[in-house]
Amino acid sequence: MDYFYLGILIFLCALAIFDLSVGVANDAVNFLSPAVGANSSKFRNVLIVAAIGIFVGASTSSGMMDIARHGIMNPVHYSLDDVLCIFLAVSATDVILLDIFNTLGMPTSTTVSMVFGLLGGSTALALSKMISTGALYADLINTNKALQVIIGIFLSVAIAFVFGYLVMWLTRLVFTFNFKKHLKWSIAIFGGISITSIFYFLLVSGLKNSKILVQIGWTREFINEHTLQILGISLLVFTVLMQILHLLKVNIFKIIVLFGTFSLAMAFAGNDLVNFIGTPLAGVESFLDFTANSNGVSAEDYKMSVLAGPSTLPYKQLFLIGAGIIMTVSLCTSKKAHKVVQTTVNLSRQDSSEEVFSSSRIARKTVRNVINTSNAITKYVPTSIKNWVNTRFDSEGIQLENGAAFDLVRASINLVLAGLLIVIGTTLQLPLSTTYVAFMVAMGSSLADRAWGRDTAVYRITGVISVIGGWFITAGAAFILACCIAALNHFGGGIAMLGVIAIVVLVLVNNNRKFKKKQASENVDTLFREIVSSQDKQETWQLLRKHVSQTQTSIIATARETFVNITSGLIDENIRNLRAASIDIEEQRAMLKRYRKKEILGMRKIDHLLAVEKNTWFHLGTNSGMQILYGLKRMLEPCIEHVDNNFNPLPKGYADNFKPICEQTVNLLQTVETMISSCSFENTEKVLAEAEDMKTAISDMRHRLEDHIQKEECDLKISLLYLSTLQETQELVSNVRHLLRASKRFQE
Repeated sequence: MDYFYLGILIFLCALAIFDLSVGVANDAVNFLSPAVGANSSKFRNVLIVAAIGIFVGASTSSGMMDIARHGIMNPVHYSLDDVLCIFLAVSATDVILLDIFNTLGMPTSTTVSMVFGLLGGSTALALSKMISTGALYADLINTNKALQVIIGIFLSVAIAFVFGYLVMWLTRLVFTFNFKKHLKWSIAIFGGISITSIFYFLLVSGLKNSKILVQIGWTREFINEHTLQILGISLLVFTVLMQILHLLKVNIFKIIVLFGTFSLAMAFAGNDLVNFIGTPLAGVESFLDFTANSNGVSAEDYKMSVLAGPSTLPYKQLFLIGAGIIMTVSLCTSKKAHKVVQTTVNLSRQDSSEEVFSSSRIARKTVRNVINTSNAITKYVPTSIKNWVNTRFDSEGIQLENGAAFDLVRASINLVLAGLLIVIGTTLQLPLSTTYVAFMVAMGSSLADRAWGRDTAVYRITGVISVIGGWFITAGAAFILACCIAALNHFGGGIAMLGVIAIVVLVLVNNNRKFKKKQASENVDTLFREIVSSQDKQETWQLLRKHVSQTQTSIIATARETFVNITSGLIDENIRNLRAASIDIEEQRAMLKRYRKKEILGMRKIDHLLAVEKNTWFHLGTNSGMQILYGLKRMLEPCIEHVDNNFNPLPKGYADNFKPICEQTVNLLQTVETMISSCSFENTEKVLAEAEDMKTAISDMRHRLEDHIQKEECDLKISLLYLSTLQETQELVSNVRHLLRASKRFQE
């Protein structure tokens, strides 16, 4: 049995390695988003700075937090078998949830995942003990930590958002969007305050467990007793230094952003390391204590009193250094980390180039109420003050560098304020979450910067609500999932544990397969980013032509597949084909809506005379594509209703007459798809003439059917359905002709 428990521990350690990877991917948003969003430096340089911070933070951490050992459960009441059931459940839950959120590109809290996982797993075993021994729940479980995390969620969200808004609003009043003209006297003070705040954050949070500070006498008590002296001297030194660097033409904002990125990354690694390897190392320490001191006592009876005290795990520093190496490599190589960062950047970007989230009812209602309230309040504000404030927030004509999502001023505020709030929370012993603080500061500052205009507000608010909702879902899902897995481990024994291990492996493999598939489908977005970053009008035009071609090719390909599914679904009474067509149409409509907005932004970047020449054909092509999808939807809806209700099938005579038309339509779509994708339009006139002949043939069929319905007795339900299908097929052919003609004139 000892070998079985050893095998469980080996799997826990393997999960810890994977957890470090997915944890970094999730929490990278805390320290990468400001630097990436402001494009403060090359992405490689930002990663290097963050990676160094992570490695230093992990390596200098003095030890593990006690939450995984006795923060939730009271270990003196649990045996080795019990704690391994709990730790396996917690590790499995943590990895699965974080990987799911990372795959979706949504940031969540590793602290919440671990705490509520521990609470759920411990509760499952506690209920069993309450039934068998009559013990009290309060004796078995420490619920205070879970309550602190819940309070921390509300505090982090509200405090960070409000302060992010207020500080950014005041800062923008000082610097404006044209901040390079207002740096002569203010930049030294701003830089001094910012660097001092980050430096103090580094002392209090990033290096709070470091042996280096202890060795030089800078203990926590020393820092607390000399806080004012440290802040005063630091402010003076850094203010003078920033002024000197500014006179030497050094960009102070970039220094603030990179230093802040390093500090937040270091604090993250030093403080949140327990969220990733705390439970596996507690399991290792439990097993070592059992093998050394059990003296024949079984694993089911040996109590884990060792977890009630401070950690005695040997070679603990080597574990921390190894964890730092894994986290550093993961940060530099994880595509999921980059995706999670992009979610926050998109929600806070200054322009409206692409909205990741759709509109929601609560967002629309919120925006409407805010607009009404704002209009009511501004009535009492003097016009001169409103005009002055508006001039300070005027971003017209301000070009962000290298296609950045926002400027360096906001990036600096996001980092400085996030660190400052974490320091204040730590000092006041408030359980603020690093993830929540960093994200909500970014959202508050983007709102203050008027990045949430009326055209984008509903989408941004929907995104924020989705992320916040995900945090609460994490808590509930972690508790329920860990509770179920722990109960299964406890009552199912070794077989159940092996089953849990197999399920975890399958889930992770499946999630990564889906993520790679999703990444492969987003190649066009990479092309759009090239359009945004291009400064050459001719290069932009060539990229835009390629983007439009890919979009139109995708529409025709979807139309062809959907038309086949609709017609075969109607003729063969195959409801699955019809439902698949419905999904494809909705996905393509959403895609076209996004890409149209992107391509309009691209049209703005090309030569003005060229844009005037191509605008008509661009919009004709886009409208034709949308009409193709609307026509397919109109064709689909009565077909689904007919087949799903098991009405009479399409008569053989109708089907035989319709099949040649279907084949000709599919061939037309295939031909047009090939021409547009290859930008080869030599046979355009021939294809247009063939399509016109098809329209005439379908029109003749319609007239004959109308006469048949008028003069003879027939099944009106099926006849009208067939008539509707013929009409929409004719419209499909007509719109494909318009799209081909528009594409040719746009590309030539």
